[in-house]
Amino acid sequence: MTAPDKWGQSIQLWQMTDPPSIPDAIKALADGVIPRSVLRFASASTRGATLTGDQAPVEGMLTWLNDVNRLDLWDGTAWTAVSTGQSTWKTITPESPWTQNGNSNGTFQYRLLNISGEESLQFRGGLGRSSYPSSPSGSYVINNTALPTAVRPSTLRTVLIPCSDTSSDRIALKMDVRTDGYLEVFGFSSSVKPPWIGFNGVTVSL
Repeated sequence: MTAPDKWGQSIQLWQMTDPPSIPDAIKALADGVIPRSVLRFASASTRGATLTGDQAPVEGMLTWLNDVNRLDLWDGTAWTAVSTGQSTWKTITPESPWTQNGNSNGTFQYRLLNISGEESLQFRGGLGRSSYPSSPSGSYVINNTALPTAVRPSTLRTVLIPCSDTSSDRIALKMDVRTDGYLEVFGFSSSVKPPWIGFNGVTVSL
């Protein structure tokens, strides 16, 4: 009969008194060790399709998701992100007539963050604009292409972003990070035509 390991991890080990069976001995060890290691999956959907039935997740299980470079913990009820891998900055292509590096703040970019187990989206850089209509629209979508699904918030997120006080009665505007991946900035008017808007330090929860 197998016996538990001496570290109290309930890993069953084949004993000398057990009938000789290399496959059974390996299976007993694998069944105990694999669920306690970091399991690797292509995506959350692949994980969900795999960890079912007898292989359902147990409290304390860790998994790594390759598509989002994220380590998750099963807390007994749900998967909770505990860290992300190196998250590189990715450039956002601005919608014309916005241009990169407004106020010399650098290229407009985003990256995925994990803050205390919660996924977040962080921005940096700035956008510039050389002219506006005499009566500008109250809001403008500023990215030419929607952000990837993996970095879109579950609900609308609204934040403040700085803007130039040149040609503007305001020094801050409102930005909506929409669930469809587009970024819309509000607050423009005939007296609010800033030549640049900034994003350094702007972070929203996903």
